[in-house]
Amino acid sequence: MHTDAAERLQELLTTDEHFRSSWRNDQKVQQDPRITGLGRILRKTSLDELPQLINVLKGDMSVVGPRPVVPEETVRYGEVMPTVLSVRPGITGLWQVSGRNNLPYPERVQLDLRYVEEQSLMLDAKILAKTFTSVAGGNGAC
Repeated sequence: MHTDAAERLQELLTTDEHFRSSWRNDQKVQQDPRITGLGRILRKTSLDELPQLINVLKGDMSVVGPRPVVPEETVRYGEVMPTVLSVRPGITGLWQVSGRNNLPYPERVQLDLRYVEEQSLMLDAKILAKTFTSVAGGNGAC
Protein backbone atom coordinates (compact mmCIF):
# COMPACT_ATOMS: atom_id res chain seq x y z
CA MET A 1 0.00 0.00 0.00
CA HIS A 2 1.02 3.58 -0.42
CA THR A 3 2.55 5.15 2.69
CA ASP A 4 -0.41 7.53 3.02
CA ALA A 5 -3.02 4.75 2.70
CA ALA A 6 -4.85 5.70 5.92
CA GLU A 7 -5.23 9.30 4.77
CA ARG A 8 -6.33 8.17 1.30
CA LEU A 9 -8.94 5.89 2.89
CA GLN A 10 -10.43 8.75 4.90
CA GLU A 11 -10.46 11.06 1.88
CA LEU A 12 -12.11 8.45 -0.34
CA LEU A 13 -14.70 7.62 2.31
CA THR A 14 -15.74 11.27 2.44
CA THR A 15 -15.54 12.14 -1.27
CA ASP A 16 -16.33 9.01 -3.30
CA GLU A 17 -19.81 7.47 -2.94
CA HIS A 18 -18.91 4.31 -4.89
CA PHE A 19 -15.83 3.73 -2.74
CA ARG A 20 -17.81 4.44 0.46
CA SER A 21 -20.59 2.03 -0.57
CA SER A 22 -18.15 -0.77 -1.46
CA TRP A 23 -16.22 -0.24 1.76
CA ARG A 24 -19.42 -0.23 3.84
CA ASN A 25 -20.63 -3.46 2.22
CA ASP A 26 -17.42 -5.48 2.00
CA GLN A 27 -14.52 -3.71 3.75
CA LYS A 28 -12.85 -4.12 0.36
CA VAL A 29 -12.83 -2.15 -2.88
CA GLN A 30 -12.07 -3.36 -6.38
CA GLN A 31 -9.18 -1.41 -7.89
CA ASP A 32 -8.33 0.12 -4.52
CA PRO A 33 -6.25 3.25 -5.29
CA ARG A 34 -4.34 2.86 -2.01
CA ILE A 35 -2.57 -0.24 -3.33
CA THR A 36 0.65 0.03 -5.31
CA GLY A 37 1.21 -1.80 -8.60
CA LEU A 38 3.43 -4.36 -6.90
CA GLY A 39 0.83 -4.71 -4.16
CA ARG A 40 -1.83 -5.56 -6.76
CA ILE A 41 0.36 -8.37 -8.10
CA LEU A 42 1.06 -9.68 -4.60
CA ARG A 43 -2.65 -9.65 -3.74
CA LYS A 44 -3.75 -11.20 -7.04
CA THR A 45 -1.33 -14.10 -6.52
CA SER A 46 -1.95 -14.20 -2.72
CA LEU A 47 1.79 -13.88 -2.14
CA ASP A 48 0.93 -11.11 0.32
CA GLU A 49 -0.21 -13.90 2.67
CA LEU A 50 3.24 -15.54 2.93
CA PRO A 51 4.36 -13.42 5.91
CA GLN A 52 1.42 -14.93 7.83
CA LEU A 53 3.40 -18.18 7.94
CA ILE A 54 5.47 -16.54 10.69
CA ASN A 55 2.27 -16.20 12.73
CA VAL A 56 1.52 -19.88 12.11
CA LEU A 57 4.99 -20.87 13.32
CA LYS A 58 4.54 -18.67 16.42
CA GLY A 59 1.23 -20.41 17.13
CA ASP A 60 -0.86 -17.25 16.73
CA MET A 61 -2.60 -18.54 13.59
CA SER A 62 -3.44 -21.79 11.85
CA VAL A 63 -3.04 -22.52 8.19
CA VAL A 64 -6.82 -23.12 7.98
CA GLY A 65 -9.44 -21.28 10.01
CA PRO A 66 -11.65 -18.22 9.95
CA ARG A 67 -9.88 -15.11 8.69
CA PRO A 68 -8.56 -12.73 11.34
CA VAL A 69 -11.00 -9.88 11.84
CA VAL A 70 -9.91 -6.30 12.44
CA PRO A 71 -11.72 -4.53 15.29
CA GLU A 72 -13.80 -2.38 12.90
CA GLU A 73 -15.29 -5.54 11.37
CA THR A 74 -16.35 -7.32 14.57
CA VAL A 75 -19.74 -5.60 14.55
CA ARG A 76 -20.51 -7.37 11.25
CA TYR A 77 -20.28 -10.73 13.02
CA GLY A 78 -22.90 -9.83 15.62
CA GLU A 79 -23.77 -12.57 18.08
CA VAL A 80 -21.62 -15.19 16.31
CA MET A 81 -18.39 -13.26 16.97
CA PRO A 82 -17.53 -15.13 20.20
CA THR A 83 -17.96 -18.45 18.37
CA VAL A 84 -15.75 -17.36 15.47
CA LEU A 85 -13.13 -16.07 17.91
CA SER A 86 -13.16 -19.39 19.80
CA VAL A 87 -10.74 -20.91 17.26
CA ARG A 88 -7.39 -19.75 15.97
CA PRO A 89 -7.67 -17.65 12.79
CA GLY A 90 -6.25 -19.06 9.58
CA ILE A 91 -4.44 -17.94 6.46
CA THR A 92 -7.08 -19.65 4.36
CA GLY A 93 -10.59 -20.72 5.18
CA LEU A 94 -13.98 -21.77 3.95
CA TRP A 95 -15.05 -18.37 2.62
CA GLN A 96 -11.77 -17.85 0.79
CA VAL A 97 -12.29 -21.05 -1.21
CA SER A 98 -16.00 -20.39 -1.67
CA GLY A 99 -15.65 -17.18 -3.63
CA ARG A 100 -13.07 -15.00 -1.88
CA ASN A 101 -13.92 -11.31 -2.19
CA ASN A 102 -16.76 -11.99 -4.62
CA LEU A 103 -18.94 -13.02 -1.66
CA PRO A 104 -21.08 -10.52 0.23
CA TYR A 105 -19.89 -9.93 3.77
CA PRO A 106 -22.84 -11.67 5.51
CA GLU A 107 -22.07 -14.83 3.53
CA ARG A 108 -18.41 -14.66 4.61
CA VAL A 109 -19.54 -14.48 8.24
CA GLN A 110 -21.79 -17.52 7.78
CA LEU A 111 -18.98 -19.49 6.16
CA ASP A 112 -16.60 -18.61 9.02
CA LEU A 113 -19.26 -19.78 11.48
CA ARG A 114 -19.86 -22.96 9.49
CA TYR A 115 -16.14 -23.70 9.54
CA VAL A 116 -16.01 -23.37 13.34
CA GLU A 117 -19.07 -25.60 13.78
CA GLU A 118 -17.92 -28.29 11.32
CA GLN A 119 -14.14 -28.18 11.65
CA SER A 120 -12.34 -31.45 11.06
CA LEU A 121 -9.13 -32.69 9.50
CA MET A 122 -11.10 -33.71 6.40
CA LEU A 123 -12.61 -30.23 6.04
CA ASP A 124 -9.15 -28.67 6.49
CA ALA A 125 -7.76 -30.97 3.78
CA LYS A 126 -10.57 -30.01 1.39
CA ILE A 127 -10.03 -26.30 2.07
CA LEU A 128 -6.27 -26.62 1.49
CA ALA A 129 -6.86 -28.42 -1.82
CA LYS A 130 -9.37 -25.79 -2.93
CA THR A 131 -7.02 -23.00 -1.83
CA PHE A 132 -4.48 -23.95 -4.47
CA THR A 133 -7.18 -23.96 -7.16
CA SER A 134 -8.64 -20.66 -5.95
CA VAL A 135 -5.27 -18.92 -5.83
CA ALA A 136 -4.19 -20.30 -9.21
CA GLY A 137 -7.41 -19.04 -10.80
CA GLY A 138 -7.16 -15.64 -9.14
CA ASN A 139 -10.94 -15.47 -8.82
CA GLY A 140 -12.15 -13.00 -6.22
CA ALA A 141 -8.72 -11.58 -5.50
CA CYS A 142 -8.57 -7.81 -4.95
